[in-house]
Amino acid sequence: MDTEADVEWNGLMDIEAVQKTLNRSRASIYRYANTDATALNPPYNPSLLNPELRLHKDDVLLFHPNEVARFAKDVLKIKHVTIEVREAPPTPTQELLQAILAELQSIHALLKEQS
Repeated sequence: MDTEADVEWNGLMDIEAVQKTLNRSRASIYRYANTDATALNPPYNPSLLNPELRLHKDDVLLFHPNEVARFAKDVLKIKHVTIEVREAPPTPTQELLQAILAELQSIHALLKEQS
């Protein structure tokens, strides 16, 4: 079985993306996930799908693409796993920061010329 997924935004996958990638039900993804009601971030378990660290127990489960690929290959025995990380379009905040950076760089170059 081959599986492929596209990952956007912060490079992490939510339950829906993992579900689509592994072609499994939402319930089975939760069953595979390394979660524990008594511990916020249980220790790494190579036989489970390990989510990224969370600050609060109510935080959404997010998974790194490499962890999803490892789980698919090692545990589910899926032979070919391809996870492509795509860059999300810039947000207005990122665009503003880019403009500020460009302005600071031009000021720096001008000051360098004058000294």
